[in-house]
Amino acid sequence: MIDWDSIDTVLLDMDGTLLDLHFDNYFWVEHLPLAYAQKHQLSPESASEWLKHRLSRDVGTLQWYSPDYWSQQLDLDVPALQRELKHMIAVRPYALKFLQQLHHSHRDVVMVTNAHRKVLEIKMDQVDITTWFDRVVVSHDFDVPKEQQAFWCKLQELHAFDPARTLLIDDTESVLHSAQQYGIAHLLTLLQPDSKRQKRIDTHFPGIHHFDEIMPGHQLP
Repeated sequence: MIDWDSIDTVLLDMDGTLLDLHFDNYFWVEHLPLAYAQKHQLSPESASEWLKHRLSRDVGTLQWYSPDYWSQQLDLDVPALQRELKHMIAVRPYALKFLQQLHHSHRDVVMVTNAHRKVLEIKMDQVDITTWFDRVVVSHDFDVPKEQQAFWCKLQELHAFDPARTLLIDDTESVLHSAQQYGIAHLLTLLQPDSKRQKRIDTHFPGIHHFDEIMPGHQLP
């Protein structure tokens, strides 16, 4: 699936790739609507429906990933509400072993995440995996999300890489399409970003279930 001899740089997403997306899905679909309903004296059903519609308006934008933006929009302390669920933050199976093997190889390993630094801090306080990376890149520092070409241009300026010899693993297909447009040659997605939801079967990019399928030096038949 991956010719590791052709890879010098590995770019890894965080949520839904290295970390189980269940935390995020549960927060936005279950926990936040209940808090919003209590705050604004609505039924949970009404709050959930309204939030679903409101959140969808900003999908793919930088502000969609900003807890500060949503705290202001919803009149709630979103980071505080996220910390209430910090026990649910979990590393995906085999992710640590995968990171360790990459770290001890010759390859450059970079986390590229749309998560806000406040969210990154909450998650790394619970499961710190940053030690295995050469660099951690947050899209908010570039003022542009990974869905846009400008992100990859700014990443290139900050941390030079050869797109033809770079692997990106990300669970968001719009991000993978953006990376493909930029010229990143090796692209991989996750078939089950959220361990509590069904596996995806209609991805546009090659996918894996767990990282044990692509350990450096281990090739699938």
